[in-house]
Amino acid sequence: MLSVKSLLKSAAFGVAALGMTASAALAADVTLKLGHLANENDVWHKASLKLAEIVKERTDGRIEIQVFANESLGKEIDLINGMQLGTVDFAVTGESLQNWAPKAALLAVPYAYKSIEHMAEVANSEIGAEIEKEIVEKARVRPLTVMVRGPRHLTTNRPIKSPDDLNGLMLRVPNVPLFVNVWRELGASPMPMAFSEVFTALQNGTLDAQENPLALISSASFNEVQKYVNQTAHVNGWIYIVMSEMTYQRLSPEDQKILVEAGKEAEAYHRALFEAEEEAFAKSLQEKGMEFVEVDYSAFAEKARGAVLASVSDDIRPIVEDLFAK
Repeated sequence: MLSVKSLLKSAAFGVAALGMTASAALAADVTLKLGHLANENDVWHKASLKLAEIVKERTDGRIEIQVFANESLGKEIDLINGMQLGTVDFAVTGESLQNWAPKAALLAVPYAYKSIEHMAEVANSEIGAEIEKEIVEKARVRPLTVMVRGPRHLTTNRPIKSPDDLNGLMLRVPNVPLFVNVWRELGASPMPMAFSEVFTALQNGTLDAQENPLALISSASFNEVQKYVNQTAHVNGWIYIVMSEMTYQRLSPEDQKILVEAGKEAEAYHRALFEAEEEAFAKSLQEKGMEFVEVDYSAFAEKARGAVLASVSDDIRPIVEDLFAK
């Protein structure tokens, strides 16, 4: 029969053993997965790698984030569903989150943001905090890194300086009702079309114009079939590196803090790369013969306002009205 002293000693050993097990579990190696749709040369990919690098360094290699480009881990909606199920840990995503969190539509509203600086200011304001809170609660993913996106510009074979110059211009737009409604209100004839078909349609005259950020205008070689970049900047928006809330809650508070801090550092890294890249794309397109045209931004924004407000949901209309008023 064990003495009281022996029992106490045995119990103490058991508690210590449990403590060691818990400590070992926290220190165990973890491999997490991050997927996105861009290629390896894109700034989204580079920012994702920077996040992984910082986290690995701060955790002494305990947490490794593997980054998968080119939709190799899945398409955007599949990645969001995977994060909700806990089979994917991170993704790069943006306004697609409005399928779960309506306020995420604010990430890409035409003419709501007057500049990249204005957009970044809103993304990091109380409005941005409200959007992120709803994304966590309803989409079950946690934004870690705000990444600005290049403004969308209109390319054509004649200069466009005001909405009056559009005059039925056959324009390719993504299959997004808000975009279709806005361009129709501005006076163009918007035509939803798969991006892969745009170059040929411009080449054979089925289309007169298209609209995209400089990065896509460059990578798609639209300079070969379009002469002008009309600086409409009609959509300034942002996107996130998000983390599965399920994965986040499995981490210790210390590791959660490391992830949040790493996200902010990756955000600053992305912004510096983005600004340098935008300048490089503009210079390259000009060297290839494209002319950049300044437009009457206020005229475009004012004429688009009614269509924007009629197209957004009741949840975000007051916020959009306020953004237009500023």
